[in-house]
Amino acid sequence: MNGASREALTAARERLDALTDATSVDAARLADELAAVTALLDREVSLRRVLTDPAQPGEAKAELVQRLVGGQISGPATDLVSGMVRSRWSQPRDLVDALEELADVADLTAAQRVGRLDSVEDELFRFGRIISSSTELRAALTNRGAGTSAKTELLHRLLGGRADATTERLVTRLVTAPRGRSLEAGIEALSKLAAERRDRTVAVVTSAVPLSDTQKRRLGAALAKLYGRTMHLNLDVDPAVVGGIRVQVGDEVINGSIADRLEDAARRMAG
Repeated sequence: MNGASREALTAARERLDALTDATSVDAARLADELAAVTALLDREVSLRRVLTDPAQPGEAKAELVQRLVGGQISGPATDLVSGMVRSRWSQPRDLVDALEELADVADLTAAQRVGRLDSVEDELFRFGRIISSSTELRAALTNRGAGTSAKTELLHRLLGGRADATTERLVTRLVTAPRGRSLEAGIEALSKLAAERRDRTVAVVTSAVPLSDTQKRRLGAALAKLYGRTMHLNLDVDPAVVGGIRVQVGDEVINGSIADRLEDAARRMAG
């Protein structure tokens, strides 16, 4: 998002945080309601154009929201959406993208309230790894010919009872309503949102063997010192990493494995 849409999303995130700071607000229910509005505006192109039309007064657009969904979703959800349509958006689709993001953040907030955010982060990471290693599963979940109910049932068989309920909800929404995103990009976006909930950065750590608790603590402390913020470690084991570790933070890779050093040496000799 750029310009006006970025500012509108920032304001909406602040309003969402203020709402969910109140324990009386059911964050999981709020997530479902925002997801329902997202689906509505994703289907109804003319409606989202009206709600983002800069020529229309903000109050008129807020009143339209009240008439359309006021009796179907809770007061907090209605007020949040009404505030969003009062804002200026660079393009109509940005409003839908913002609503989708807020739904995901609300679900992650619900997990954070009960001390399950770390588990959800780890489960999203592991699910992403499973998808990348199983072409058959990925094909089943991205098959446009498969119905929503079939995909939901498949995910429930995979995740039900094995993963946190928040993880299952997030992944199910992503799979059944990808809205043009690849499955991998959607999982990555969810992982980043989960990390932001604790103002943390995710470091993907690949090692030849599992790291000990002491090694995890030392690595986390070193990365926190390097980046100036708390790091959440997503740990992966790959026997191809002959020794040491490989750390990726965003687009930056910290190359510390013997395998990578051998490849670098070979390149230097060949060059």
